[in-house]
Amino acid sequence: MSHYHALVWIDHTEAHVMHISPDDVEKSVIHPTLAHRKLHSRKGTLGSGRAPEDKDYYHSVVEALQGAQEILIVGPAQAKLALLKHIHAHDPKTADRVVGVETVDHPTDGQLVAYARTYFLAKDRML
Repeated sequence: MSHYHALVWIDHTEAHVMHISPDDVEKSVIHPTLAHRKLHSRKGTLGSGRAPEDKDYYHSVVEALQGAQEILIVGPAQAKLALLKHIHAHDPKTADRVVGVETVDHPTDGQLVAYARTYFLAKDRML
């Protein structure tokens, strides 16, 4: 079934991708291939003190979003912005379909669907 809207809730441990229509939702959960680890910088060490981005993880999320005409990216921290940066760098056609990036903590899947429907309804009314 084809869905016009999609929402992705993402953090560094998992991504919930939901294709949403008025009466149907298709859900999938994607996990990173690399275990996310927090690095602490120490005085006198080289490097940024950050774990490298898992490009395969973000690529898998982008693949799961295929077919959606409007995409909303949400999440609690920096992963949503890293995903958006990855999309702009590697898939400009998908970047054109991203209509919003919002900060959302850790809702249930049902709360995410309700949030997305409200968001897209308001957006569609503005057009």
